Parts: sequence; C-alpha cells; structure tokens
Amino acid sequence: MSSLFRNLLFTAAGLLVTSLAFGKMAQSGSRSPIFGIRLPPNYREWRVISVAHEAGSLNDFRVILGNEVAVKAFRSGRRPFPDGAMIARLAWKYVPSARNDAIFGQTQSFVAGDPINVQVEVKNLGRYAATGGWGYGQFENGSANPSETLIRTCNACHGKLPQSDDFVFTRYAP
Repeated sequence: MSSLFRNLLFTAAGLLVTSLAFGKMAQSGSRSPIFGIRLPPNYREWRVISVAHEAGSLNDFRVILGNEVAVKAFRSGRRPFPDGAMIARLAWKYVPSARNDAIFGQTQSFVAGDPINVQVEVKNLGRYAATGGWGYGQFENGSANPSETLIRTCNACHGKLPQSDDFVFTRYAP
C-alpha cells in the first residue's frame, strides 16, 4: 500500500470518527436532560386538544396539541393515558393588536406574538415510572433546554394534580 493511499485512508478514518463524535454531540443537544425527550417530527401537524391564555408573569397564548394516541384518550376520557401518548404545548407572547383594534374601533384584540417555547410530555410507564409515567422536555428555537433544574420543575407541578387527571393539566375542548 502506498504511503499516499495510507495517509488518505487514515485521514478519511479520522474524519469519519470526528463527524460521528460531532453528530453524537448534536444529537445529545436535541434531547431534554433527565428524560431524553426529542422534539417530535411533525408535531405541528397534530390535532388541537385545547387553547389557553396564561396570565400573570407568563402572559402567554398556548395551543395544546396531541398525537393520535393522546387525542383518542382525550376524546374518550381514558385515564390513565396509554403509553405512546404525546402532548405538545406551544406558547407565544400575548400581545395587543393595534391593527385589529383600529378596525374594531376599540381595544379588544390580542394575538400571538413571538414564540416562547414548546413543551412536550411523553407517556411511557416503564421508562418514566418514577414520574407517574410521563417524561418531559422543553425546547426553544427547536433546541432542547439543557437545564436539569428547569426540567425537574415539570414533574413537581404536574405531580400536584389529582391522580385521576393522570398528571395532565389540559382538558379536551371539543
């Protein structure tokens, strides 16, 4: 084997190992800490379960979406939710619409402003038994928030709900 060919082979192998390492790093940044939740592909195409306005310091608009498993459970009232249920909460700033208010002739219109984040919960009783069967993730601009402290607050709040709600805040809005 010529030294040129050997050098090319070692260089290619080095590049492959480096690219695999960077790929792993990029993948780990796309998973939430503790639970390893990823932002589900095509979650924006899921069905609407409900909408909400959170006042106070959050002051946001929210839409709650569910995958097919979650939607069937919401519609039928099934609790606990079956494994595979996934719920996404998308939040935007709650802002007044001067344009709409001008048309209506009074201050009355509020619209979704800049996006805040997407929160995802995934039901898998075997994997997330310690948290009632739910795993959690929060994403900003498509990337997982890396804060373990933040992600631990998910179960702390959801755990305050009655067990009959299966740790889910949202009610189905037909």
